[in-house]
Amino acid sequence: MDTTFKTALEEMGMNVDTTINRFMGNEALYLKFLNKFQADQSVANIQKYIAEQNTEEAFKSAHTLKGVAANLGLDPIAQYASDIVEIFRGKTQFSEVDTDKLSTLNEELKKIYEALIKLLEEHQ
Repeated sequence: MDTTFKTALEEMGMNVDTTINRFMGNEALYLKFLNKFQADQSVANIQKYIAEQNTEEAFKSAHTLKGVAANLGLDPIAQYASDIVEIFRGKTQFSEVDTDKLSTLNEELKKIYEALIKLLEEHQ
């Protein structure tokens, strides 16, 4: 892995070394899955379901993103997704959701996600 790319990931808060170890030291395999992350629709789905005020599907999409991001060592993304999951946990109506907190978390998630996607596109 290019050291500039690795450093950029680490500066974003990504847990590169631990995740490569999870991939049995296979950097190429890690990079393959990291690049596949660009096609994951969870972030877009979260945005869609929040706009639709669909509590159940927003919860599911955030939960999916949390797992995928955690497995790839994308710790900031996993944390924002986890926080969003907790906002929706146990809620059946969108009116029960703390929309101010959700809005803040959602904006932060979009920022880090877009920065990661840009970095991945630059290093393909």
